[in-house]
Amino acid sequence: MRLRFLLLLMFCIGSPCLGWADDGYRLWLKYDQLPEAGLRKAWQAQARSIVLESPTTPILQTAASELQLGLQGLLGQTVAVGKGSGKGEIHLRVAPDPALGREGYRISTQKNGLEITGSSDAAVLYGCFALLRHVQTGQQPNQLKLSSQPRIQYRLLNHWDNPNGTVERGYAGSSIWKWYELPERIDPRYQDYARANASIGINGVAINNVNASARYLTPEYLQKVKALADVFRPYGIRVYLSVLWAAPKVIGGLPTSDPLDPKVKQWWTARTNEIYKTIPDFGGFLVKANSEGEPGPQDYGRNHADGANMLAEALGQHDGIVMWRAFVYKANSKGDRFKEAYQEFQPLDGKFAPKVLVQVKNGPIDFQSREPFHPLFGAMPRTPLVLEVQLTQEYLGFATHLVYLGPLIKECLEADTHTQGPGSTVAKVVDGSLEKHTISGIAGVANIGSDRNWTGHPVGQANWYAFGRLAWDHTLSSAAIGEEWTRMTLTRQPAAVASITQMLNQSRNIYVRFTTPLGLHHIMGQSIHYGPEPWLSQSARPDWTSVYYHKADSVGLGFDRTERGSNALALYAPGVRKLWGNPATCPPDYLLWFHHVGWKQQLSTGRTLWNELCTRYYTGADSVLWMQRQWEQAKPAVDAELYTDVAARLRIQHREALWWRDACVLYFQTFSRQPIPPAFPQPTRPLAEIKELVDIYQLR
Repeated sequence: MRLRFLLLLMFCIGSPCLGWADDGYRLWLKYDQLPEAGLRKAWQAQARSIVLESPTTPILQTAASELQLGLQGLLGQTVAVGKGSGKGEIHLRVAPDPALGREGYRISTQKNGLEITGSSDAAVLYGCFALLRHVQTGQQPNQLKLSSQPRIQYRLLNHWDNPNGTVERGYAGSSIWKWYELPERIDPRYQDYARANASIGINGVAINNVNASARYLTPEYLQKVKALADVFRPYGIRVYLSVLWAAPKVIGGLPTSDPLDPKVKQWWTARTNEIYKTIPDFGGFLVKANSEGEPGPQDYGRNHADGANMLAEALGQHDGIVMWRAFVYKANSKGDRFKEAYQEFQPLDGKFAPKVLVQVKNGPIDFQSREPFHPLFGAMPRTPLVLEVQLTQEYLGFATHLVYLGPLIKECLEADTHTQGPGSTVAKVVDGSLEKHTISGIAGVANIGSDRNWTGHPVGQANWYAFGRLAWDHTLSSAAIGEEWTRMTLTRQPAAVASITQMLNQSRNIYVRFTTPLGLHHIMGQSIHYGPEPWLSQSARPDWTSVYYHKADSVGLGFDRTERGSNALALYAPGVRKLWGNPATCPPDYLLWFHHVGWKQQLSTGRTLWNELCTRYYTGADSVLWMQRQWEQAKPAVDAELYTDVAARLRIQHREALWWRDACVLYFQTFSRQPIPPAFPQPTRPLAEIKELVDIYQLR
């Protein structure tokens, strides 16, 4: 019944003949009929029926249903599931294939049609979605020979959703999980969420905030979590829980949460067994401990390995893992937050249990718009590391700004750690190939909420999509993924596709230019992290201020992390230190991350630091006008309502780019005492007025 309803909805919503607007709900799973009659006819001959060649499982049934749903919409013909005429059949077969691993698939042309095979039912499901993607993007059906397998084993979305329905750092409405309705009422949205994730290869979901509530471990809430797991299971997706370290005290009645206390161990083992009794395919635990006020093993004089290994022991023989986050830092006005995760975790390399993965953010500070890769990558060769990236745009303009994050994720993955010589990329660390790990993981902090279009900004969907595609295969280019998403989601009109993908590919660099150019970082508004506040000098802790990071003075600008300063550069391999340690060879994008540079110092661009800073702020803000023109060129080819929505957000983005430009240029000018280059207009607002605007935004 659910499938038939989806099929009817697919034919109705977004149909040009009905004139209904595209509200974005279908994401990239828009199976509208192919407009090219010849292409459609060619595929129709290949897809008359679907034949299950292996014993039916829930996941295989899902694969057949999804393939049927998509093909009937794209081709405008009935596609039966069962024995067909012998021609135009698509055979789905589970067949062991060591070359593809457990989840890899193969799609090939056979005598009477097509065949999708894989070593597991989940592999066949991924193959079905891959075939639909092939059709949907306008590819020809001739002599198909496609194969792919994931390079990373655990591919997760991390939700920062709370029991009360709020989402920490969420900008797309409230949580999609309706805890007060579960387990009795299952929102249809849960299945559509699972469909979207499976279509891009995501196989795990941590459903709650890392600033966790112990409530999720209670019998009441485990039944609610079970209801979600039951929906996700036919799509090959496992549920994980973020856990509160102090749960044995908060809900267990124990006087301590010391990981070496026998009663604490016993409590976690019993609770873990209860979870697996309720959810047999439970994925495991995600832990934020001794970070930003969260409790942890250090409260009892223990280290992170003690805590993580205790949970791994509690997992016992269950098929689950522990992901222990390395995001830790202490309030130290004389220290460098850049170094603290390294200092706490690197000495523990080799001391974690086999089921433990350490989850590391892409950069050493906190999801800034551009960061150097985290120094832990390559520095813990005996410990599998999970790469954590943020899809929700906490530091990238929320759901107001258009910023495609494929290039950001790709930039980190391609960064060379040099720990085993040139070519020792972060990607090879994360997928385990560099250090010969048998387990690997990647996580994206979700940008999903209850807004009808899922992500607030319609183009925010591209970040969810890009994460899944790169988690599956990090060798894909972010540009190709952006084009693929555009063709599946917005339009297949060639000129419009070219215009939109150009805008996507440049959007992140543009955002960096008008907010934090040349390696500036952490100068955004306090608390909600919105808008500029480079003058922030007082906060609850020193490393929450802006002046802690930019170090502006009459001499220059930037955080000296060389041996003359904090010496954070020493955390990297010699090849990286050599490149970044000299201001003359340091890439301009990382310059102020590692060097305090004089205002009149000439850079590799030929301009002084001050003139280059102004140039980037001004050209960055002006580039948003270019983005508006790129979007306008696509207007005839995209849905009118969607076009209007994005166009309005781009106007907001330009207004706020000018806000960032003026705030930062005027503020840093108080130190440089240099004129704004004559090629650029003077800001029309004084700095005092801009500071008042920031106070309004921050509700102070």
